[in-house]
Amino acid sequence: MNPANSARATLVAAVLMLAAGPLHRFGVIGWQASLGLFVAAALLAGIGACWCLYQLLRRRGGTVTVIAAAAGFAAVAVPIAVVINAGDKPPINDISTDTTTPPPFQAIDATLRGADASPIEYNPAFAPQQERAYPDVRPLDLPVEQGKAFDVALAACEKDWQIILADRAAGRIEAVERSLWWGYRDDIVIRLTATPTGTRVDMRSKSRVGESDLGANARRIAAYLDRVATEMRKAG
Repeated sequence: MNPANSARATLVAAVLMLAAGPLHRFGVIGWQASLGLFVAAALLAGIGACWCLYQLLRRRGGTVTVIAAAAGFAAVAVPIAVVINAGDKPPINDISTDTTTPPPFQAIDATLRGADASPIEYNPAFAPQQERAYPDVRPLDLPVEQGKAFDVALAACEKDWQIILADRAAGRIEAVERSLWWGYRDDIVIRLTATPTGTRVDMRSKSRVGESDLGANARRIAAYLDRVATEMRKAG
């Protein structure tokens, strides 16, 4: 193949890999198709990058070939990094600070989540896998009554979360977070329970699609509870 043509093909593959996320986010293709496009385009970009490098070593090709080689290697590096990052993550997509009695979703139901979403019920088989992978995911105890704790918990919610329910009397918050690039939606429920010394904050975060969340839900819970603790200190 002509070096210029192979370079152009490699650049097209790299662009398609980048476009896979937005194409799903804006409803052009489904999530399975977007993942398939992401993987296939990255693979083609990687092959093209190797071919471009071969041409450059033979002193063929010009600036476009150099750019294409760099873009192709960068494109294939992304899924490789994802695979490496997923190596120690269990194939679960539902994380809860309480795996014995996980907070149930009420306002966020099957109709809201869509027909292609995973079952909304908690899978007890996830509990031992979560314990091994994320032993630090635990409830947070606040030394204040439930009403004040609710105000703190609501203030700690991310600004880009879509709040579906905020029930102060029941001590319940339900929300949806949508990823910036892919547009995947994850469902969140926060439960506040009165204790003899204050209020216990539990949180559950569940992905709508895919078997593994690559640790995203555990990171979300840890970040949220850290914000709650910070808001509690601010509130005095």
